[in-house]
Amino acid sequence: MQTQNKLLDDLARVASGALGVASGMREEVEARLRDQFERVLARMELVTREEFEAVRAMAVKAREEQELLNERVAALEAALESTREATRDSAPQAKAAKAKPAAAKASAKTETKTEAKTEARPETAGEDTARDMGEDGAGEAGG
Repeated sequence: MQTQNKLLDDLARVASGALGVASGMREEVEARLRDQFERVLARMELVTREEFEAVRAMAVKAREEQELLNERVAALEAALESTREATRDSAPQAKAAKAKPAAAKASAKTETKTEAKTEARPETAGEDTARDMGEDGAGEAGG
């Protein structure tokens, strides 16, 4: 029986040594594969998880700001449209109100020009009046 035990002991030592060698080979293969993967990933210029998360947070923030700005633009466009509608509704009234001062300004300018002519040439004031009214003194409408 001891021979069988001796044989089993030898087989156990050989198997244990083989497992040790296999374990060492496994660790070496893993180390080489890890180095190879690191080189491949380094050539790919990939970003780290921290950089990715930082850029992602910036993108989320930018998206939120864009949505807020879109809402502001929509509100401003609505306000502008309501202002345009209000001016369209009041445009006839505004034109009439503007026409009255414009007519008053035009007649005031005409009066001022006539007065300036009369003051500048008092001796020809009668001639200017005759020319304005027409040659026969009946006015332009009397022709």
